[in-house]
Amino acid sequence: MASKKKRNPEDLSIDELRQLIINKRRAQRTERLMYFRQTGRALTLKNGSDLSSRINESEKYDTDEEYEIRPRRRSRRTFLDNILVAIEIMAVAGLIFISVSVFKSLRILNNEVAASIIQPTLTPTAIIQAVVLPSGHTPPTDPGGVRFNESEIPEHLRAYVQALANIPIPTSSPEQAIRIQIPALSIDAPIVMGDGEEQLKKGVGQHIGSPNPGQIGNMILSAHNDVFGEIFRDLDQLKAGDEVIVYTQVRSYTYIVQQQQVVEPTQVEVMSPTTEPVVTLISCYPYLVDNKRIVISAALLSQ
Repeated sequence: MASKKKRNPEDLSIDELRQLIINKRRAQRTERLMYFRQTGRALTLKNGSDLSSRINESEKYDTDEEYEIRPRRRSRRTFLDNILVAIEIMAVAGLIFISVSVFKSLRILNNEVAASIIQPTLTPTAIIQAVVLPSGHTPPTDPGGVRFNESEIPEHLRAYVQALANIPIPTSSPEQAIRIQIPALSIDAPIVMGDGEEQLKKGVGQHIGSPNPGQIGNMILSAHNDVFGEIFRDLDQLKAGDEVIVYTQVRSYTYIVQQQQVVEPTQVEVMSPTTEPVVTLISCYPYLVDNKRIVISAALLSQ
């Protein structure tokens, strides 16, 4: 049988060219279908017809209808996707849990800190904490003469008391006490700031850190009873109801005596702050013995 002579595309008619193209497309699609079947992938037309029944319909097949290919191992991908979604959900839940836990911890910590902070009080607190009551000295009859009585101070606190003696005197103001009068004892004396040895040589000394006249708190005034004018010699004669008048540059304040007591030099609690405006008068006692203190407490008379 003689071989068919190969013809050039230029020698072919239009119908022959069309048929050649259809045959080529048919071969390519047949080859693709076989590949999909071998790899386990199904090929189905969107209109539901079988591809093999369409291959012989050359003219209709040339319309290039679309078809869908079922992805291989789709179930495995779906399973992995579900795992990733679950991991993301657990991560978000964990983040929310951690945020809530941190918020609760911070709130508990803030409450504990707030509870541990000492709340402000209206009660004045003395700036200087005394070890012994002021005005202590040896009596003038002592062989060594009048001097600061260091023996009243516990030995381990003597350096501390000496340091307190060097604290500078605050700047004066119009509200500070400048004079005291006690009519029942005919006392009229100046008041200086500070109750150290040198200050008490000048008059009645106000303890540094105690409030000004008329203010809430315990104003501490002290003076000697048997030296340097013997200003507070007769404090033991005061009775409840007697007046103690304290002056500033602006006005005067009247205090009414409430009680009298004799205490040890180390009973510094009589100098503790109070919630009401009071004045405390302190002096050595008894006269020419000076081994204790007499303490007079007086409350401010309503102005």
